[in-house]
Amino acid sequence: MNVIKQQKPIKEENEMHATQKRWFARSIVSIVLLSWAAAAAAHEQHGGYSAGEPGNPKKPAREIVVLMNEMDYSPAVIEVKRGEQIRFVLRNVGTEAHEFLLATTAENLKHGEAMRKNPDMEHDEPNGVRLGPKKSGEILWKFSKAGTFEYSCLIPTHREFGMIGKVIVK
Repeated sequence: MNVIKQQKPIKEENEMHATQKRWFARSIVSIVLLSWAAAAAAHEQHGGYSAGEPGNPKKPAREIVVLMNEMDYSPAVIEVKRGEQIRFVLRNVGTEAHEFLLATTAENLKHGEAMRKNPDMEHDEPNGVRLGPKKSGEILWKFSKAGTFEYSCLIPTHREFGMIGKVIVK
């Protein structure tokens, strides 16, 4: 005697595939959202900025032009007085995109690690800007804290090849 196995109805099979597809889509959305949250967290500034604070456009500022090239800044060292407000006029004279991110060395190194994981990360902070080739931008900054800070390009490998500048606040 032959035993005939009863097959699942096609409708049940289609519903199972639809459930699997929904689960897969939800998983993908969750991964994307978690990646986005991690990238955003890498840019958070807890308790302010180490190198001072965003400047006030209604107050006077000394202007300093900084040229960004492959792979350096000019000038590479800037001296300012504590409490001084500086308008950084940034000009990318290079052939690649470059950044100017003002912080402590430790913060830039940590941020650089996040950039290696997300190399297309854009900066939208008052202490940083990313500029394409032959583009210009500005940062208005008040140096309310004394110390030595840096500006560097955190695009992967740029900092390692020498795109680091120093701000000495006296």
